[in-house]
Amino acid sequence: MAQQHHDPTAGPVPADVLARHLRDRATEFLRALRLHRESGAGAASEDSAEAARALRRAARRISAGLYTFQPVLDPAWSQALGPELAWVSGTLSLEDACASRLDQLLLALHRLSGTPDTPPGVRLPPPRPTRRTPTSTATPEDPPVPAGAPTPTPADGTPPDVPRTASSASGAPAPRATGTQPAAARRTGTVTATVPAPDDRHAADRRPEGNARPGDSRAPRPSPGRGNLTVGAAKAGALLDRQLTLARTRAHSTALQALGSSRFHALADQVAVLASEVPLAPAADGADLRPLADAARERLADAVAALPLLTAGSPYNAEALVHGLSPDLAPHPQDAPWHQVRLLLRLHRYAREVLHGSGDGPGDGPGDSPRLLAAGEALDRHRDAAEAAAAAAQAARTPRIAPATAYALGVLHADQRHEVEAARYAFQRAWQKPAGDSP
Repeated sequence: MAQQHHDPTAGPVPADVLARHLRDRATEFLRALRLHRESGAGAASEDSAEAARALRRAARRISAGLYTFQPVLDPAWSQALGPELAWVSGTLSLEDACASRLDQLLLALHRLSGTPDTPPGVRLPPPRPTRRTPTSTATPEDPPVPAGAPTPTPADGTPPDVPRTASSASGAPAPRATGTQPAAARRTGTVTATVPAPDDRHAADRRPEGNARPGDSRAPRPSPGRGNLTVGAAKAGALLDRQLTLARTRAHSTALQALGSSRFHALADQVAVLASEVPLAPAADGADLRPLADAARERLADAVAALPLLTAGSPYNAEALVHGLSPDLAPHPQDAPWHQVRLLLRLHRYAREVLHGSGDGPGDGPGDSPRLLAAGEALDRHRDAAEAAAAAAQAARTPRIAPATAYALGVLHADQRHEVEAARYAFQRAWQKPAGDSP
């Protein structure tokens, strides 16, 4: 349903604009709840997931309106409803967060391992470690086997230095050859190793010798570091998959329990009342919403001013890697101000939606300027990368994991912290970009 846009140059914005905005968001909440129930609350379908996202969007906007414009609303009602909306929005977001975090980490592992990029949204298993089959360096021109040495040859005439299957090894023995050759060379020419190398570093360090076959030892081999990372990435991906899939399953169960609880039913009843009537405070008569929206903008400006934008404006500053080896299990303390700015930016955007109106989706109306959208996307990338890095660090603390797995998780953690740094740089550029209107 299209929204009525209020003219920002028409003077004060009355409280009726806020009441209409809250009623529309409450209607969206109830419509999404009905769609979620019709699509099957326990089914992991796309319709159910989209309905859950619509529930979260509506709950966030209602909660933001109650917080920003609290002076014109009934205080007891708004203070009781706001935390409940934040609870349901946060509970429903956990499952999507685990799924997107796993996709981001697996895609990063594929990229760091040198495998072809996978399309976004397609989840592939982590790369499997390759098993080498080194062959001998003997050639057909080697001296014959000395007399007296048994050299079985299959009936199809396969040379003895070529790997044979169990069926081909049962042929008739070949006639004995004559000649002289050392015992070590004889063993090299008749025995084929079929076990993998015990250590990828030693296998990668070997160089072709003699006249080895082109399809075997002349092929390009990975460097020792890249080979070690590829083997570790397979186990790291499997470990992350187990941990984050388990977390996603628990988040799904928690969301189902929350949607079926009496607490959520009480919240849905309150939202149903809100769809028809908005409790306003006595001071709402003749009140102007602009000062309240300006206060939200000023809080955002103050929080952004406290950020190290000068450092973030320098690419490759490595500021996001500070305390990367800290044993503290708490999140990076330097990320907290950026997360706070992200929340304040969202409140500012939602306040602009109330004043200027909005369409049915993000960016559809004048409430979302390109500058704010770019800044919000950069901060979303920052949040996702910071949480992905924390998940990689948590997986690296798993007891008794292989050194190659820990090494791959460390590289993955550093890669995601570089993504944090890149997101800060993108936010700094978006925020410093001149705009025709106020932020």
